Amino acid sequence: MIRMNDGARLWLPPLSLAGCVRAGFLRDTRSLLLHGDELDTYYPASPLVCLTFTFAGSAEWLASPGFVPPSAGFRVWPVALSGPITGPTHLRVAPAGVHGLQLLFLPDAFRLLTGIDAASLVDRCVDAASLLPPDWLDWTASLAGLADDEARLAAIEAFLAPRWQPVAAHEGAGQRYSQWLEALAVRAAGSAAGRSMRQFERRIKAWAGLPMRELRAVSRGEQAFLAAVAEAQAPSWAELALQTDYADQSHLCRETRRLTGFSPEDLRQRMRSELAFWPYRLWT
Repeated sequence: MIRMNDGARLWLPPLSLAGCVRAGFLRDTRSLLLHGDELDTYYPASPLVCLTFTFAGSAEWLASPGFVPPSAGFRVWPVALSGPITGPTHLRVAPAGVHGLQLLFLPDAFRLLTGIDAASLVDRCVDAASLLPPDWLDWTASLAGLADDEARLAAIEAFLAPRWQPVAAHEGAGQRYSQWLEALAVRAAGSAAGRSMRQFERRIKAWAGLPMRELRAVSRGEQAFLAAVAEAQAPSWAELALQTDYADQSHLCRETRRLTGFSPEDLRQRMRSELAFWPYRLWT
């Protein structure tokens, strides 16, 4: 468990859930007395499926220029289900604070477990009660009544592990997008259902909800982001672009802004100094 001074914690799943759950974000801001820009949260584009549990408080999805607009009919449900998000999002929590948990699933694993296609949830957030299977509904509803977040994390593992193990042979290995994408591509290329490039692309989109080019863009962006934050000083963006498979520095800057809403250097500095970028800090 990695702890921060902004009420946020990162939960990395045990080996029994490898290839299923990428991570868990926990945050409780009720005692922090946040105000102004401290109430904001910025998320990058993501290929993951997310279950968001709100145990206390509320949040607003903002319609900010350059960011994905709120999903139709969005409100803060006790348990929300969202799919891959193709651009950055901007949220703001209520001044009184919020206590919640975001459970991030690899989309192909979530489909195997629930039968829900990530493609149907792209850029959408819905009430999880409208889609989840009955046993999942009972489990998600039970988490709010547990004593604390540690008990909730134990309940997550206890529920998911026995369901995941029978289908774990389908897993996408690795903790980084590049590793998962490589495993996904190998599965798609080796499928007995046909091996043309068109069939390969269709399988990738069916399993992950997004086309291969978009998954590669997110994977490349994560590699560049991790390399940039590892440097004590501002990196040479031209050199970093070449190291992380961009055509040039301009390509890196365009893609970073499309996926995060910010230029590479602006993002690097904001992540180090502004509370609103806590998801980025957790990811590193």
